[in-house]
Amino acid sequence: MLDEISNRCEAVEECYEFMLAYAAQGLPSDQGSQAGGQIREFLYRAVKALTGLAATCATYVKEEGLTPADKYLAFFSVLDRDVVDSLAAIELVLAQPTISSQLIDNLNASIHLRALLTDLFLVGEIMRKQPDSAEQKSETTADVPTSFVSTEGFTPGR
Repeated sequence: MLDEISNRCEAVEECYEFMLAYAAQGLPSDQGSQAGGQIREFLYRAVKALTGLAATCATYVKEEGLTPADKYLAFFSVLDRDVVDSLAAIELVLAQPTISSQLIDNLNASIHLRALLTDLFLVGEIMRKQPDSAEQKSETTADVPTSFVSTEGFTPGR
């Protein structure tokens, strides 16, 4: 599960890096260029990676018995809010008939996306530091909250 979390974070980070390059190209549209053809693909991958990410992280904490579980779960609530806000912005961009470099530049500047990226960097660093064994397991583990917002049912181009 740790690999899944890492892969999801990496997909979002790769999307952001591609968005930075796309924004710098000054393209009026995503039509007619290789980068333009790829921007939607990167955004869709980010949406897929973000969907259910906080719940996956919470499940990992419970399964591995990481402590203090309440601190992890409290942060995953923050992560979930930032995911929801970022998904709203990404989905709005995907709903546009054309995606210009300027539009992506504005998405890059979104405080919601920046907060999400900071969350992902923090989660990634913490998860990389976890021992491979269950040596941190505790006899008392918190239940995984069911309040994480589900974004299942996302339809590309909605």
